[in-house]
Amino acid sequence: MDIIRASELGEYAYCARAWWLRRVAGVEPDGAERRAAGTVSHARHGRLVVFSQRLLWIGVGLLAGGIGLVIWAS
Repeated sequence: MDIIRASELGEYAYCARAWWLRRVAGVEPDGAERRAAGTVSHARHGRLVVFSQRLLWIGVGLLAGGIGLVIWAS
């Protein structure tokens, strides 16, 4: 039994004929290079988001440490 993914359900809801052409007839739509480039771009963006979140928490930690030092010194 084949697994039908959520993205395939969305593709079927958008255009049942396109789903049939890809899934049953084995015809791939044009633009495979663009989709591959988009996948790479989204992965890079995801890594940048994670990196920026880490930098934010490092900044919050440094700020809290600085405030603690000021309070401790006074």
